[in-house]
Amino acid sequence: MKLYIKQKVFSWGARFRIFDIFDEDRYSAEGEVFTLGRKLHLYSAEGEELAFIHQKLLSFLPTYFVSRDGIDVAQVVKEFTLGRQSYTVGGPGWHVDGDFFAHEYRIGSGDGTVALVSKKWFSWGDSYEVDITDGEDEVMVLAVVLIIDAVLDAQNSSSSAAHSSHN
Repeated sequence: MKLYIKQKVFSWGARFRIFDIFDEDRYSAEGEVFTLGRKLHLYSAEGEELAFIHQKLLSFLPTYFVSRDGIDVAQVVKEFTLGRQSYTVGGPGWHVDGDFFAHEYRIGSGDGTVALVSKKWFSWGDSYEVDITDGEDEVMVLAVVLIIDAVLDAQNSSSSAAHSSHN
């Protein structure tokens, strides 16, 4: 199943439209504004909350939790590695690796592929194609992709702030 995640430009907080190859809305995501740590809600096309993503504060490595019905069901942690980035997804037991700066990465389970993610450069705002293997948990895959987007956004924001403070 191919889904597309498009960030809405010029919105308060992070807002994402998630749609299929027929341009039909499948999900949406909306971040909370003015909170400690990043928080994001993932909704069905009908507006039902399917997952809540929240950042663990005061952790050495970027760590996020995915909750469903008020229960944490997964923990996504950026791993500390030299020269390469990777993430582990506790809960489903997934791992994520690839070229995150080019927004080309793979979510895997054992030797199998759960999903392939690639950035689309043809539009305003971030836009991703997420090719999810049949039978995999779409909501969990989308939550992981949104978390990685949040981590990359935070890295870009902090490096931009550091760069501008040196000028």
